[in-house]
Amino acid sequence: MRGGHKFTAPLTLTKHTMTVTYQRNVLDTTYNGWENYETWNVALWINNDQGLYDLAMEAGSYQDFVDALEGLISKTPDGVSFNDPKVNVIQINSDVFDF
Repeated sequence: MRGGHKFTAPLTLTKHTMTVTYQRNVLDTTYNGWENYETWNVALWINNDQGLYDLAMEAGSYQDFVDALEGLISKTPDGVSFNDPKVNVIQINSDVFDF
């Protein structure tokens, strides 16, 4: 008896199974579906900074967006250059500028 209550019901155990996911390719370094860190970081800032987002919506394409930034800023706050050759422009255009 514990706490003044007598438990008479039988104890029922439930078997839970866990699933495990293994990374098949150790070299797989995708960033939330983005091709690489640079593309992810640029998209992150465009989608989460109101000023950059508004400019991107006006620009209509990534190259026009980068051109519009000239003289204002050249890098994300994390230090990734908007002109970095690692930025996948095709992916940015299809996922950020596809409206």
